[in-house]
Amino acid sequence: MDEPAARVSAPAPAPAGAPAPAPPSVAASAARIAAACAGAAPAAVARLSGAELSPGWAVAVFGLGVLCSALLLMWAAETARVDMAGALALALLAFIAVLPEYAVDLYFAYAAGSDPSYAAYAAANMTGANRLLVGVGWPLVALAAALALRRRGAAPGAIVLEPHRRIDVAFLAVAAVFAFVMPLTREIAWYVPVVLVPWYGYYLYRIAKCASGEMEELVGVPARLALLPRAGRRAVTAVLFAGAAAVVFACAEPFAHGLVEAGATLGIDRFVLVQWLAPLASEAPELIVAVVFAWRMRAGDGLGALLSSKVNQWTLLVGCLPLAHALGGGGPSLPLVTRQVDEVALTAAQTVLAVVVLLDLRFARWQAAALFVLFAVQFALPGEYAREVLTYVYLGLAALLLTTRVRYLPDTCRALGGRIAGDPHF
Repeated sequence: MDEPAARVSAPAPAPAGAPAPAPPSVAASAARIAAACAGAAPAAVARLSGAELSPGWAVAVFGLGVLCSALLLMWAAETARVDMAGALALALLAFIAVLPEYAVDLYFAYAAGSDPSYAAYAAANMTGANRLLVGVGWPLVALAAALALRRRGAAPGAIVLEPHRRIDVAFLAVAAVFAFVMPLTREIAWYVPVVLVPWYGYYLYRIAKCASGEMEELVGVPARLALLPRAGRRAVTAVLFAGAAAVVFACAEPFAHGLVEAGATLGIDRFVLVQWLAPLASEAPELIVAVVFAWRMRAGDGLGALLSSKVNQWTLLVGCLPLAHALGGGGPSLPLVTRQVDEVALTAAQTVLAVVVLLDLRFARWQAAALFVLFAVQFALPGEYAREVLTYVYLGLAALLLTTRVRYLPDTCRALGGRIAGDPHF
């Protein structure tokens, strides 16, 4: 008997009042995959033919290619969990979830090796992606969870994370504190990957040790693909991985270049386009999956996925930027100028507040609202001085909230290397 498929066909019981949704039909799943492939096809054709597109069309065509490919990658990554276990699956899933973001951001860092003006875009893309996850992604999950509970006639409450998520919080806390070295030194120095890349590897090791052997319920297209015979499932997963990854990497350069040129052509701040439009395209599928989890009464899984992605991006992605810069012909460190210094400091401060919010492994609605409002304020007050003030506001709120959560610090510190309190699988 195909044991992984059996586990998927009989998922763990859903929460009370929320029956497990049936997988979509074969025809519906095929139609969704075909629609995503159709969205990515124009980008692939344009890249293979060498067609020269205007900046605006390049952003639209290659941006759609990144978005659709990211969706295919997420489906493939979810399906692959049926046939993989342990640290390898964790490493693959963590990387796949943000592969489009890596492709675009590492291109900017690589290009900065020969053209220093691109260094600003690498920092912009990285900080924008990280702040979107916390400032928009987390509140969206909370909103979807609240609406799902109201739809079932239940009173909305805080999202409660599993005990093993304390590992994510602890590792993110250390990375957040270390991140302030970058604005203080005004560069992402050569030693940043020396620290952050192994730190991420150790994070995977810790997560792998406490992960249970239970298969989490799959939803949507992955749930249908998981029911295929093993050989067919693996073949489909491999094709989706290979095809979507190829399109992502093929689109990265023209999409990034198109963003820069479109800003100049349309009179829009190129830094803003790179910081918000590119991450929005690459993060959209991941955000959608997290919101769907919350809507289906699995808010803890949705928020946990975004938390894990935040750890990934604030460690491995940041650590890879100087390496890409060096491979592109630049020095071993990626320089930051005034605006990027402020952006990195603001992102680090937001991360500190996010860590403090989750020290008790609960995410309340007022906390979600606060994170979203603070995120939105930066657009109403876009000046450099406003970003500095907002940085101190994040840090001040974190310090104030920490006074009520000091008792959770010992358990959080122990999560870095010891037993996780309340986790039966560790």
